Amino acid sequence: MKYPIRRRNDPQSSLGRVMLFGAWVVGMALLVFFFKGVIERQRNPNPQPVAVAGAGAASSVVLRRNRAGHYVAGGSINGEPVVFMLDTGATDVALPLALARRLGLQLRPGGRAQTANGTVETWATRLDSVDLGGLVARDVRASVLPAMSSDEVLLGMSYLKQFELIQQGDTLTLRRHR
Repeated sequence: MKYPIRRRNDPQSSLGRVMLFGAWVVGMALLVFFFKGVIERQRNPNPQPVAVAGAGAASSVVLRRNRAGHYVAGGSINGEPVVFMLDTGATDVALPLALARRLGLQLRPGGRAQTANGTVETWATRLDSVDLGGLVARDVRASVLPAMSSDEVLLGMSYLKQFELIQQGDTLTLRRHR
């Protein structure tokens, strides 16, 4: 039995090539979507932390360290979602100028601050509320750094001093002082 030879311009061959190309595109899009989520979970293993009531009614939030050894978590400033990186070496909560403008913060001259990248000019502001998983602090002092390139907020001691910090292995527990 002889099989018919298909020509390149045959409609069935063209449809098959289009279907194969479409399958490759869909497959690649699914891989990108999957691995983007994996990478984001490695960068921020605490996208939506939640406070739990412990013994003695003290609420606490437990954070996992990311692959780089940092504690990164989702939270909010004045009710707007942000991503925090906990920084016990930062005196204040520190945020980039673009984010401060997006949040509509009142800025006052802040002077200069010494950072890991050298001395920088800053603005000073107050945050009505800072919320990490339900651990809310009010009227928190913050510094706005115009040269800060990331959208991540450094969650410094002006917030963290209001909580006990307990590090064990790869976790950090924040608990309100009793």
